[in-house]
Amino acid sequence: MWSESSVREGAVAARPAAPAPTKAPKMTGFLQVENLAKAYQADKPVFADVSFAIDKGEFVCIIGHSGCGKTTVLNVLAGLDTASSGHCFMDGREIAGPSLERGVVFQSHALMPWLTVRQNIAFAVKSRWPDMPRAELNAHVEKFVALVGLSPAIDKKPSQLSGGMKQRVGIARAFAIQPKMLLLDEPFGALDALTRGTIQDELMGIVRETRQTVFMITHDVDEAILLADRILLMSNGSEGPNGYVPGGMAEVVVNPLPRSRTRAQLHHLDGYYDLRNHIVDFLVSRARAH
Repeated sequence: MWSESSVREGAVAARPAAPAPTKAPKMTGFLQVENLAKAYQADKPVFADVSFAIDKGEFVCIIGHSGCGKTTVLNVLAGLDTASSGHCFMDGREIAGPSLERGVVFQSHALMPWLTVRQNIAFAVKSRWPDMPRAELNAHVEKFVALVGLSPAIDKKPSQLSGGMKQRVGIARAFAIQPKMLLLDEPFGALDALTRGTIQDELMGIVRETRQTVFMITHDVDEAILLADRILLMSNGSEGPNGYVPGGMAEVVVNPLPRSRTRAQLHHLDGYYDLRNHIVDFLVSRARAH
């Protein structure tokens, strides 16, 4: 099996009341998420007891149906939202508010329409290093524009770019500030299949080159299998025989396929279909808490 022994299916399943547990041993990892919960309605938390860790240089995807709280988890990691309870630590410090140490790429590119590609990325870089000399700034921007294959469009404005090109700019901007961690919220969700595949390949190449730590939300099972070292499966909250059960982390799946995998040969790899079927089975029949 692919599941880590520390996080098993049914981790949030209903069970008889028990004495308060003793404090769990502190997790290790570059990123540590401990007992995270979010509730908009006190008696029906969206999710509860979400705990996981991510090592430096690891690529982790999270999958689950809409409403399970994936984006909320990412927003808490980004410092854009707060949890109802629990803690998140990165590099030994608790996350409290947005930081340039965490780069975020959303499904919407969020570019400033009045600025060119060069200026959009330079704006972010200057926010990180306000005293960077102009020549060094230009060279830095051009390096990351080249990484996403947009050098010919560097002086164009967003209105002159396709959807895929805009997403490339967003990715280049996030990498250009050299964050300690990259947070991706379905960054390819609005793209056609061909463009999506091309940018997936580019992202894989950049991540390998920079050894970036990545946490990514996706609804695409094949995308998760292609990109991730581990895949977090998140369940939705639901009403059960004993009342409401909040969503949470149902299972952590370790990707056994070689890291050198590519889109073209993914479906030829031993273990691909078993892994894919396992995740699809979760989404079809096990993604609601019981």
